[in-house]
Amino acid sequence: MSFHRPEPPQLSQRHDGGCLPAEGLLPTAARMAPYAAMRHRRAVEKLRILAETCERVKLFWFDTEPFLKAVYAFGEVLDGADPLDDVQVAVAINLPPEEVPWESTPEGAGWLADELRLSKGGFLYFWRSYLDPVWNHYIRGPVRVWSVDGGPDEQALAALEARDFGSLNRLVPDPVDERLQLRDDLDAALAHLREVRDRYWDHDWRRKHRGYGRYPENELWEAVEGFLDLVDASRASKPGT
Repeated sequence: MSFHRPEPPQLSQRHDGGCLPAEGLLPTAARMAPYAAMRHRRAVEKLRILAETCERVKLFWFDTEPFLKAVYAFGEVLDGADPLDDVQVAVAINLPPEEVPWESTPEGAGWLADELRLSKGGFLYFWRSYLDPVWNHYIRGPVRVWSVDGGPDEQALAALEARDFGSLNRLVPDPVDERLQLRDDLDAALAHLREVRDRYWDHDWRRKHRGYGRYPENELWEAVEGFLDLVDASRASKPGT
């Protein structure tokens, strides 16, 4: 399924030739850098390079545990689409669920995206707490390609290279578990949106959320976008809707 997210209006030019909304806001969709459609073979190569890069990045620690826990592929790359627009991945990080609401950019995640070169083009990536299931209403049937304990998943990567999609170990939840997770994600997203709204004009909060190409507007946009996406998914999951 193709995935398109609306962007705020009134775009202006960035210094690097790209576009920014008028107030310097980078929309959620900016997590996918402009990239030409790629062949499936190249997409799998990018996943292998990503898994190898994770082996280096896992040496960076968060408290007493690695910040990066696992990486999963999902979407068209698992179905053999050729060509495809982007490689969709979910990145599990060492933060509690309440600090990784859907569609957000948690503290430390921007740095990690740069280290993994996710922000350089060709990837559409999402953050998940390692304490939550990686799957959700949008991340369907993900396949792990790297973990902090096991390293690159050679079986999964080899299957993708051989286009042996039937042998992939896809994570598919029970429908009841999926509904419960959607409820929990929605509750977390609402709590996050309220927090952003309540602190939006606080000077210290705004200073904390400004820098490295991000602005307080990013936090607000992502909070709204994530919450509304989950509201839509919740309504769609109810019988008769």
